[in-house]
Amino acid sequence: MLNSMCGCEVSQGRQFPFELLVGMSVYTNISTYRFAPLADLKPLREKLLSFCHARELKGTILLSTEGINMFIAGFPEKVEELLEEVRKIPGLEGLPAKYSPSDHQPFTRMLVRIKREIIAFGLPEIDPSRQPAPKLSPKELKAWLDEGRPVTLLDTRNDYEVKLGTFENAIDLNLATFRDFPEVSRQKLPPELKKQPVVMFCTGGIRCEKAGPFFVKEGYEQVYQLDGGILKYFEECGSAHYQGECFVFDQRVGVDPNLEESSTTQCLRCQTPLVPEEQADPRYVIGQSCPYCFKTSAQEMEDGLRERERMLQGLIDPLPGCVSYVNDRPLQVSQKHAGLTVREFLQQVLPHLEAGVWESAELEGRLLSETFAPMRLDETVHPGQRIIHRLPGTIEPAVNADIRWLYEDESIVVINKPAPLPVHASGRFHRNTLQYLLAQIYDPQSPRAAHRLDAMTTGVLVLSRTRHMAGRLQPQFSRREVEKVYLARVQGEPAEESFECHAPMTDVAGVMGSREIDESGGVEASTLFRLVQRLGDGTSLLEVRPITGRTNQIRVHLWHLGLPILGDPLYMPGGELATEPKDSEQVMCLHAWRIRFQHPVDRTTMEFTAPPPAWAGEAGAVS
Repeated sequence: MLNSMCGCEVSQGRQFPFELLVGMSVYTNISTYRFAPLADLKPLREKLLSFCHARELKGTILLSTEGINMFIAGFPEKVEELLEEVRKIPGLEGLPAKYSPSDHQPFTRMLVRIKREIIAFGLPEIDPSRQPAPKLSPKELKAWLDEGRPVTLLDTRNDYEVKLGTFENAIDLNLATFRDFPEVSRQKLPPELKKQPVVMFCTGGIRCEKAGPFFVKEGYEQVYQLDGGILKYFEECGSAHYQGECFVFDQRVGVDPNLEESSTTQCLRCQTPLVPEEQADPRYVIGQSCPYCFKTSAQEMEDGLRERERMLQGLIDPLPGCVSYVNDRPLQVSQKHAGLTVREFLQQVLPHLEAGVWESAELEGRLLSETFAPMRLDETVHPGQRIIHRLPGTIEPAVNADIRWLYEDESIVVINKPAPLPVHASGRFHRNTLQYLLAQIYDPQSPRAAHRLDAMTTGVLVLSRTRHMAGRLQPQFSRREVEKVYLARVQGEPAEESFECHAPMTDVAGVMGSREIDESGGVEASTLFRLVQRLGDGTSLLEVRPITGRTNQIRVHLWHLGLPILGDPLYMPGGELATEPKDSEQVMCLHAWRIRFQHPVDRTTMEFTAPPPAWAGEAGAVS
């Protein structure tokens, strides 16, 4: 099965007989890779390019000192001649190839490129030819999944590929590029996963050739690569345990579990895969736009923003969480809980709740399995299982839902967030959250916040409208390419006009979700401050620029400096932490004032400002 310009994938599976391909009078597609030391790349490049041109072959060959990655299409006998030639290169003897037929030439030109890596990863110390990770065959994986064996499936592909399909219950890291894999996996995957079985997969195997050894180096004890990737799994196992199709990097865009070309296409402007329903959208114009990158006129955008605000008013009167509802809260059983009873599992994951809570839930039939069948406290749990704790009559605390839209297009949404309003579901809040409200307004989309704002923080917040756009926008925040400016009113007066704080912080939540300074083992955290105004009542107005983006970073750094934020319900004056929730009418004086970033489609610079609150005085004049 031919695959991969950008992802450079292959699958080393069963082949179409060469004689059959010749008899069909069709083009032959091959893809293959091998990690092996190669030298004299420039003369090799010229030789292979001339060889392919003479035989009217098209596609791409990537050459590197670490190996070769090749995806070619042409007439069958000419493709075989190329393979014979490549197999004469030392280290590439017996190079296997994956074949598939097509009735058209899926490539428009022939390229032979010299690259630093045949699949970009950015960690030269990872050498798949010398330090491979264990491989798991497609049939073995299917057997594991058929048995319900506890295993974590990890998708190493980019976000737009995952959009078309993936394995059931697989973890998606929402990658914009494979180079982000090391950092994103460190940030998003829980530490306990290092002791559990993990099977990673990609289109044809090449990305896992690097991700696997990286995981071994990171301390993962049971990591496997799916041999041959999704395409080989399709060949040997069909669609079992897989949902959707597989993205490929040629003109076919997607193939189904029968390895046949699907009807999916791709927007040439933003690279989003488009299923037939999306292709029927009037905003899809071949080569120009699609429903995800189409630009409306300024007047249409203004009308749209006002319509969003009208929809919001109809949704929050009354607030959805302030109307009694049945709240089903799922709890996931991990490998470390294997063999525990339901009672023991619940006591471990929710230790702050008394035993009587669970006894009442069992008696009233509010402990449920994934099929909503009642469960007993003495039942044994197993990894991967979900236990549902049903809470009827749930009523959430009221919030401020006066959301103001600053901008919207088909890719992103920018709002001025009020306070108090949690962004995501947590604790006592599920429906009275920004995420829930926007999901109702934008259904079937569910906008995702690209960065954090605390429930008590006001100001500008950027969201992506789709998973694909989140993958293109989010890395800017991870790479610290986004400029964020806050306003804070603090208790006390700084000694200097400008000052900084680089104190490292704990990365694990403590009492009431707090973070603290940890000079010995904390994570890097840096914030810049500038005095705007001494307000004459013992408080000061500061301009704040966070360089890193740790949870509660601005609040913790100012608290550490003896300048706690006015109205902060957690970080108190005198270096004290609140020990229980405060029901206070006081506003926390922290405002996300301005943000600058690049648009995820056309990379133009976008800048938005949220008007300062009343407590900031004349801050609007700050330069």
